[in-house]
Amino acid sequence: MTAVHNIDDEREVWNAYAESTRDKVFEDAEPTFCWTQYAGHGPGPEILGDPETVLEIGCGTGRHLAFLAAKGVKCIGLDLSPVMVENITERWGSLGAQFICGEVLDHLTASPETYDAIYSIFGAAWFTDPERLFPLVAARLNSGGVFAFAQPPAIPGAYGPQGMYKGGFAGPERYTYRYSHTPRTWEDLLCEAGFVHADAQVINAPKPGHIGTLLVRAVRP
Repeated sequence: MTAVHNIDDEREVWNAYAESTRDKVFEDAEPTFCWTQYAGHGPGPEILGDPETVLEIGCGTGRHLAFLAAKGVKCIGLDLSPVMVENITERWGSLGAQFICGEVLDHLTASPETYDAIYSIFGAAWFTDPERLFPLVAARLNSGGVFAFAQPPAIPGAYGPQGMYKGGFAGPERYTYRYSHTPRTWEDLLCEAGFVHADAQVINAPKPGHIGTLLVRAVRP
């Protein structure tokens, strides 16, 4: 099932998020790279291998790209919100990372650039139909390139697009979709899109009984 997005409304959702995280970008944020929602927990950038070029889709506050850029990686970040792109360009652009405002499917379709790694950490891979996204990602990766993404695992029995309103249940009707599947289904979707060595696993939270993190990795042949 493919969910129907109103891209203008969705952009407003992420503009509101950008406004709410402005202090994190300019005051609290330091370059870091962590796949999970728990600071200092789980694997780090080694999941990407040793890339010279990376693209983060749905780059949010830009801290992961700032971390990689400081180590000499050529970094591009894509985000739907022009507010977020303006903020993180001001904050992290001096490190050499480049930030672009755009919709992920449109960008991957139109851009001729290819990368050694494309990744998403609670970003665009969570909010985009994988049957449309994955083939486009594969086309933008160099041979042997890595695609990896992290997000919360699916709630048992709730699979496919999960609609969510933003800003509460009163006011403007703004919503987006998040996509959830079992680890096996994620692996199958990646293989269908032409990836190999697809592996999806749930990293347990540091505290028993808390929400874990789905981490998915695959390689372009």
